[in-house]
Amino acid sequence: MTILTDTLGTEPADRVALRDHTVAVGLYLGGAWRPVAEGPTFEVVNPSTGQVIARVADGSAADALAALDAAAAAQEAWRDVPPRERANLFHAAHRILLDRADAIVETMTLESGKPLAEARGEFQLSADFFLWYAEQIAHLHGTYAEGSRGGYRIVTTHQPVGPSLLITPWNFPLLMIARKAGAALGAGCTVVVKSAKETPLTCALFVEVLHDAGFPPGVVNLVHTTHSAEVSAAVMADARLRKVSFTGSTGVGSTLLKQAAPGIVNASMELGGDGPFVVLDDADVELAARQAIVCKFRNAGQACVAANRIIVHEAVADEFTRRFVELTRALTVGDGFAPGVDVGPIISAKQRDGVARLVAALGEIDSELLTGGSPVEGEGFFFEPTVFKVNDRDNDVCNQELFAPIATIYTVGSTAEAVRVANDTSYGLAAYVFTQNLSRAIAVSERLDSGMVGINRGIMADPAAAFGGVKSSGLGREGGHDAIYEFLEPKYLAITVDESTGLE
Repeated sequence: MTILTDTLGTEPADRVALRDHTVAVGLYLGGAWRPVAEGPTFEVVNPSTGQVIARVADGSAADALAALDAAAAAQEAWRDVPPRERANLFHAAHRILLDRADAIVETMTLESGKPLAEARGEFQLSADFFLWYAEQIAHLHGTYAEGSRGGYRIVTTHQPVGPSLLITPWNFPLLMIARKAGAALGAGCTVVVKSAKETPLTCALFVEVLHDAGFPPGVVNLVHTTHSAEVSAAVMADARLRKVSFTGSTGVGSTLLKQAAPGIVNASMELGGDGPFVVLDDADVELAARQAIVCKFRNAGQACVAANRIIVHEAVADEFTRRFVELTRALTVGDGFAPGVDVGPIISAKQRDGVARLVAALGEIDSELLTGGSPVEGEGFFFEPTVFKVNDRDNDVCNQELFAPIATIYTVGSTAEAVRVANDTSYGLAAYVFTQNLSRAIAVSERLDSGMVGINRGIMADPAAAFGGVKSSGLGREGGHDAIYEFLEPKYLAITVDESTGLE
């Protein structure tokens, strides 16, 4: 590992050399990178090799509060920046982002392990989201109406919520910060970003883009840490914080909501999923099997919107299962930089051990292992793409988010049963329906307890769509016209009008 010295802002910034580019490894507070020598560090590991690729500043609760100091100090000036001027900063950042695509994509693959093709797809989607927000900034509208009994006018406008804490996960390290920060900054909120300890370098590259585009000091602040609970608790307890946006587990989301309660902190939560992937008796089986592969094994199954339970009508169950297993066995597992790799590693050795325990638990119930089921020998944290046919769907192991390259297939006897099984969960993020009858697709989709439904497709994220779930899968939406409004509060102005004025 090579540590270089560079200058960004007003402070020297330690940088790590990764392939053909370098990345800042300090904290970014108040418009400057804090030198790493000023505090402790932690290791960032490439999950494809198990090797350390960087040492990053390990922020404390005090560091996070310093970031909030900067965000709070910058809030008033940032909210007053005219929409067009704010949008111009976004467009400048978008151009820089595109120029640095290769560096960002390679960094994502190095620290998350995802194949280059997946990293490129995430980069493009992230850039599209950021551009969407740039185009929305100058189009935030209020309302005007006459009072119900006359004599005054009702004007509704919107104001930024205020300083916001953005907590991003490791599985989509660029998409989550681009989606959250794009909405918050577009609305006129300053932000404190807490990166995931597994993937801090991608976040750092994104923040560098914003810095170089000219975002003012204090508007964006970045804290890396291995002390997530302490850091989040300290910021959440501060009265200056007015918003938290979190993507991660339902358990952590619940804790954050409890911490938000005393200060009535506005909260958006994108939490766990138990995605039912429903294949009805009239489905195009080849299409369903191929889309199930993408939906299940993208990012090695480490996605909240992954197909968690594949629910297949008995009329096509044998055909679907045969084809799905064939396609699963054809997947190539390996280092994301190797050509032809379909499935990368599990994010850490600890997570891989958890996958092995989950496979063992599924093997102890009424189920049949159809393929896979073992860790891959050698360096890195790889696990075979695995498929189970499960007959005992009432077991506890069948009612949890897998978050792994493990597919479970369940057979049902009717469409009504498929809907019942799909809804038999505390989660409600993403669901999928495969049928060749449009009316049937709509009718079934409307009965699924889910915030999003993919019809005859396994991928549905789009900048113009409202992304989010119901039940234990979260609160609020990211994307679409809703996203920026998540960071705005409506304000009602009652204006007295003398309706006779000027009419004499």
